Amino acid sequence: MSPPDSGGLTATARAALLQRLARRAPGAAVPAAPSGPVVGRGPGRDLSTLPGMADIALVREAGVALGLENPYFRPHEGVAGARSVVAGREVLNFASYNYLGLNGDARVTAAAKAAIDRHGISASASRLASGERPVHAALEAALAENYGTESCLAFVSGHATNVTVIGQVLGTRDLILHDQLIHNSVAEGARLSGARRVAFPHNDAVAAERMLAAERKRHGRALIVVEGHYSMDGDVPDLDRFAAMAERYDALLMVDEAHALGVLGATGRGSFEQCGVDPARIDIWMGTLSKTLSGCGGYIAGRQSLVDLLRHTAPGFVYSVGLAPPLAAASLESLCVMQAEPGRVARLQANAALFLRLVRAAGFDAGSSAGLGIVPVIIGSSIGAARLAAALFEAGVNVQPILYPVVPERSARLRFFLSAEHTEAEIARTAEALLEARRRLAEAA
Repeated sequence: MSPPDSGGLTATARAALLQRLARRAPGAAVPAAPSGPVVGRGPGRDLSTLPGMADIALVREAGVALGLENPYFRPHEGVAGARSVVAGREVLNFASYNYLGLNGDARVTAAAKAAIDRHGISASASRLASGERPVHAALEAALAENYGTESCLAFVSGHATNVTVIGQVLGTRDLILHDQLIHNSVAEGARLSGARRVAFPHNDAVAAERMLAAERKRHGRALIVVEGHYSMDGDVPDLDRFAAMAERYDALLMVDEAHALGVLGATGRGSFEQCGVDPARIDIWMGTLSKTLSGCGGYIAGRQSLVDLLRHTAPGFVYSVGLAPPLAAASLESLCVMQAEPGRVARLQANAALFLRLVRAAGFDAGSSAGLGIVPVIIGSSIGAARLAAALFEAGVNVQPILYPVVPERSARLRFFLSAEHTEAEIARTAEALLEARRRLAEAA
């Protein structure tokens, strides 16, 4: 019998499949250049040979061979909160970032509708040209107040915020030191900047300081980047220690709060409130509008000089259309509701702590999760994680598997996003469904 996490394959078959999934087709990414004029469509125009296409085909092939439906791109009907409707069936939903249940709140919806009536859907221009609207300044002022900073600037994309800001602020003489589990947007921004990039082991401040000490004198500026709440593991950095490190080595400290705002701290203000750190010790606060704040976009909060620079030079701001007014209005109203109703934050944290206790009591590996909003259930096999997610979906629980190569094969997992709107009964039912799905898969193996 195969181990319960192997997805029912023998060890040999599983190893062979994983080897195929991990291996790129040699030479597929670079078609041979034609020696002369080409009539029709030559190899240089064959999009099926683009990098990654072979990997996608192999993953699809594996899903068919294992009898697994693709768990991604399932359309949700209506608002995706603690519960959602997928393919006409209501499910308990643990795959959305609607942490405080504000996406769909009547007040947030009304604010967005009022902005549409006043400004239309789009800003219709970059803000530098003629896309500036009063709601942009109002949102930025509220976010700056949350972090106790001098100013703030909102962007149209969370991912692009990190890319364009890091790419603009740092250069080839500089150093970027970041957690090895940092978001792709930070890595892409670092690559764009041309700065030397050094990754330290996850949440290991001792190793980070050792690396910074070894590299600091050889570079101009240095930037340390951590996440306030890591989206894959649900853990939190020692923010005080990283702030002290930045001060000691004359380095900038940037904190990505995408999954921290509304989730961490007694009132949801973020990682500085959770860790008891003066927010003024952090140079660059970055966050997104698409999680707690029910919109779409990103922001940078910090000193006025930084915001002035970005407002006039960051390509992702200067050359992009302004944030859509209804999104800005929805995010502003969500922030106001969060501040007025801290009980939502308390419910979210209680729900996450309860689910963490239940899954650990059932013998599942939840890694280093702090039980604040994100709880991973680490399976250790991509096939096993995919099969467990499929079994849960059949049982009425929607949770996404995170598979190799997004995470190492041994770290393949289900990632549960909790909401303030989940009930204790729903959380208990989900933990029971998880245990039952594991038992049935083990018996079928």
